[in-house]
Amino acid sequence: MQNGLPAAFAPSKQCTYCRTSAGADVLVVLRDRMFRRVSEIGRVGWRVLLACVVLAVLCHLTLIAAARADTLEDALVSAYQSNPQINASRAQQRATDENVPQALAGYRPQIVGSLSAGLQAVRNLLPDNTVQTATLKPWTIGVTVTQNLFNGFKTSNSVRVAEFQVLSGREALRNTGQGVLLDAVTAYMNVIANQALLETQKSNVSFLRETLGIAKKRLDAGDITPTDTAQADARLSRGLADLNAAQTAYEVSRATYEQVIGRPPGQLQPAQTVDRFVPLSRLDAIDTSARENPAVMGAMYDVDVATTTISVAESSLLPQLNVQGSASRSRDSDPTLGTRASDQAAVTGNLTVPIYDGGTAASQTRQAKETATQSRLVLEQVRNQARTAAISAWITSEGTKVALAAAQSEVKAAGIALQGVRRESQGGQRTTLDVLNSQQELTAARSRQILAQRDRVIASYTLLSAVGRLDVRTLGLKTPDYLPEVHYHQVRDAWHGLRTPDGK
Repeated sequence: MQNGLPAAFAPSKQCTYCRTSAGADVLVVLRDRMFRRVSEIGRVGWRVLLACVVLAVLCHLTLIAAARADTLEDALVSAYQSNPQINASRAQQRATDENVPQALAGYRPQIVGSLSAGLQAVRNLLPDNTVQTATLKPWTIGVTVTQNLFNGFKTSNSVRVAEFQVLSGREALRNTGQGVLLDAVTAYMNVIANQALLETQKSNVSFLRETLGIAKKRLDAGDITPTDTAQADARLSRGLADLNAAQTAYEVSRATYEQVIGRPPGQLQPAQTVDRFVPLSRLDAIDTSARENPAVMGAMYDVDVATTTISVAESSLLPQLNVQGSASRSRDSDPTLGTRASDQAAVTGNLTVPIYDGGTAASQTRQAKETATQSRLVLEQVRNQARTAAISAWITSEGTKVALAAAQSEVKAAGIALQGVRRESQGGQRTTLDVLNSQQELTAARSRQILAQRDRVIASYTLLSAVGRLDVRTLGLKTPDYLPEVHYHQVRDAWHGLRTPDGK
């Protein structure tokens, strides 16, 4: 080694040209050029190697993303955590929680500070006809504390209204969560079904191309007429149109999946039903829906809200008692110039009894009673809707079981029939149209089976949602359950503070 280079690149000590200065200069120049060339080649090689490594890593990551296997549980977890609709409902519920501390503020004292200052010119005419003038700079500072002792039970009833609103909001949030999870199941199953339908149409087009090719060969051989070839060509055109429709539906379902789940679909795995969580009979489904359906529970709390609001309205007709304490200090505030400074403190009680307010409180009470009547009627309506939804979901779920079994049998029989028709066609006992019709029946049967499998899974989740049990705990999803009670207890007894519990 010489100068950090291999011996093969080092100048030879036996070179005869090195004995002259001109020859030495030429060899030095050639050597330097060669060294620079080697260095440039080395730098380019490192760049090429680095680019290859980066490309290999990107390809590996792309393959990993493409090969990502998603299950229905993974999709439900992603939707539960990141869906904007459910996150917006959670924020709305957190805002509803603030109604309680606002109502509780009626129990707490109200403290007000005041400060005033100014410039005042005074000219007083005294009894002896002398004039007294002065320029004052008055200022006053004070604090007032007011505590309500009785307001016709308005505060206590307002707290109850706020608490019922919180409970109703929780049921609305639970209802939204069920809707999001059901939408996620539907989007997941639609992607699987449309992908299977797309593959079915591709297989159908391949079969029709093959059939058209065979028909053309038989036409050339004189075995069939041009009519048979035209029929095969027409069926191929229809198959291509069906393939395009299937491709369109598949792409649309992928976009819907990304909207609901929050990420593009990977390799989706087959999903199973949730029959183990649903009631065993129609009557059980109806009873469970009446007890656990979030829409019914929320309507019941709305009735409580409306009923308690009547008491809030009636409180305006009752006396109110307040106690007030105040302390103040003032300077140069006496225009008679008799006092320079004044310090005051007082405690007073204030009792007000409403006699007549023009009928406002009475109208508000009547209005609250009518609203309560409306909420009770809405409750009955919601109960009927929940009952109908439970019955419909139960019947649909049972119907999809029969439809799936029938579709599976149809596919099996249609496949056997197609094989037989093709053999008979080769023997001249069947026409090309018979083969095309048999293939069309098989394709339709496969499509019905795919849709029946999709409907079977969706129907089981729909039934679970109708009875009010489509949630994270029931499904056992591997994600923390959102607990609205946590935020409620964080803000319920907060006396001050502008930041939310999460620091906003």
